[in-house]
Amino acid sequence: MAYQVNVHEAKTHFSKLLARVSAGEEVIIAKAGKPIARLVPILERPVRRVPGSAKGKVVISPDFDAPLPASVLRAFES
Repeated sequence: MAYQVNVHEAKTHFSKLLARVSAGEEVIIAKAGKPIARLVPILERPVRRVPGSAKGKVVISPDFDAPLPASVLRAFES
């Protein structure tokens, strides 16, 4: 169950809310009772992507953009 606070309380107690989030809790920030934002912990950082790391691993067929066979088109339409 998430903990919900209004905007004023979130501004006033932001550090305390971050402590709750870092402990694994989810905090919902609401305005006039309507949820507008969610604070959630970052579990792990994604691995940084390196441009060009897949070079030579991807092959695009020369007929990549050729029309699909009629049998395949029918399968999509049904």
